[in-house]
Amino acid sequence: MLAIEWICATVIVAAISYLLHEFLWMKKRKRLPPGPKPLPILGNLHLLGKNPHQDLFHLAKKHGPIMYMQWGFVPAIIISSPELAEKFLKTHDLNFASRPYHEGSWYVAHEQRNLTFAKYGPYWRNMRKLCTLELLSNFKINQFQSMRKRELGFLIESLKRASSDQVVVDLSGEVSSLSANMSCLMIFGKKYMDKDFDDRGFKDVIQELLHIAAIPNLGDFFPFLGVLDLQGLTRRYKALGKVFDDFLERIIDEHVHQSSNIPKQNRDFVDTMMSILQSGEADFEFDRRHIKSVLIDVLIASMDTSATAVEWVFTELLRHPHYMKKLQEEIDEKVGMNSTVEESNLDGLEYLDMVIKETFRLHPVAPLLLPHESIDDCIIDGYHIPKKSRILINTMAIGRDPMVWSEPERFFPERFVEDNVDIKGKDFRLIPFGSGRRMCPGMHLGLTVVRLVVAQLVHCFDWKLPNDMRPNDLDTNEVFGLVTSRANHLMAVPMYRLKE
Repeated sequence: MLAIEWICATVIVAAISYLLHEFLWMKKRKRLPPGPKPLPILGNLHLLGKNPHQDLFHLAKKHGPIMYMQWGFVPAIIISSPELAEKFLKTHDLNFASRPYHEGSWYVAHEQRNLTFAKYGPYWRNMRKLCTLELLSNFKINQFQSMRKRELGFLIESLKRASSDQVVVDLSGEVSSLSANMSCLMIFGKKYMDKDFDDRGFKDVIQELLHIAAIPNLGDFFPFLGVLDLQGLTRRYKALGKVFDDFLERIIDEHVHQSSNIPKQNRDFVDTMMSILQSGEADFEFDRRHIKSVLIDVLIASMDTSATAVEWVFTELLRHPHYMKKLQEEIDEKVGMNSTVEESNLDGLEYLDMVIKETFRLHPVAPLLLPHESIDDCIIDGYHIPKKSRILINTMAIGRDPMVWSEPERFFPERFVEDNVDIKGKDFRLIPFGSGRRMCPGMHLGLTVVRLVVAQLVHCFDWKLPNDMRPNDLDTNEVFGLVTSRANHLMAVPMYRLKE
């Protein structure tokens, strides 16, 4: 027995020594980007805390805007400047268009068949094209304009009743419910109560998934540990996958049993995808697994990211009431005090766009975007980028870089008066939706919802903090995840201000 244990220990030590030797030899013969010195085996994982985007931001101040880290057996490249982000996401976009293996997407999205984490290749290209044309086109988004107006009107009426009694409202909860209702109507054709989904409700389940999906997974960085599930992530992913799968199977079955002659202009997302499946028009593998995987993507993206963005906008407006007032003045001038905001008004609201840009700069909803993976070895800025490296673009670091922005910690929408920064992937100083091939395909829908909800709530109500709280007392604590939201719900008192 002792001999067997001795042989096992010898093999392990030899394997570790070999891996370290290979790593050090590669680093010696090929010029890797600078970075913190790794520990044996663990690499640099010990440097990541509960807010990795902040940890990486501080490390970049010491090691530079392109930084090499070793996360277990996985090489990671951290990018913290717009110039380098452009080289990775534009100049060498094709080489970094893939995604790494992600256990959450494997178990929840049917072996990474979703758009978000699918590997780059023919399947992903075909599915993105299908979704762009059939689900996220301007025609499809405009088709649901009256629904957005109606649902937002329900929220306004509810807040009017609260305002008559000066009631403190949970603004985070209200916006989350609005976003869930809009998403369900657009995707599934009707609203679903939280209890229809799971005992915890849509928001809590989605936030759990987004939170654990961003936790460094030891099974990813040390493949031989994956089977042990030391962090319990595999168990949780499987449980979440069953919740989503059971719910979406019921939804699809409901649509199958409905009339197949629904007019095209009245089809929700499930109707559209089921009609493609039944027609056999897709020239690639396309079945229920693919439909459910894409529906999970759209549900999470339309529900949680938009609500989180609105939360952060209102956080900053409540902390800076003079900017709230200035935004109200613009909307009052363009829309008037006798009517609410229409989507047709949005393009004329320049200061609204400045406020939203400044919020994205300070509080990016996805501060590390989604990880890219290098398809082949390449050289960028004289540095060797190994194949299968994990590439993270730290948009939070770019947004707070004093070399890029004056007074970067200050919320100051007017900075965009003279500098009309594009946020649609062309100006790498501000890329909340990413850029290049893997840019968020739902950007137009997301921006429409965020702009409309912010404009309507600012126009219809004055807002104050509860319990004599001062603006400076409002916290900006966050919970890191693939979507990084406020740690605490935003509470405020609405006071209706329009003329009846």
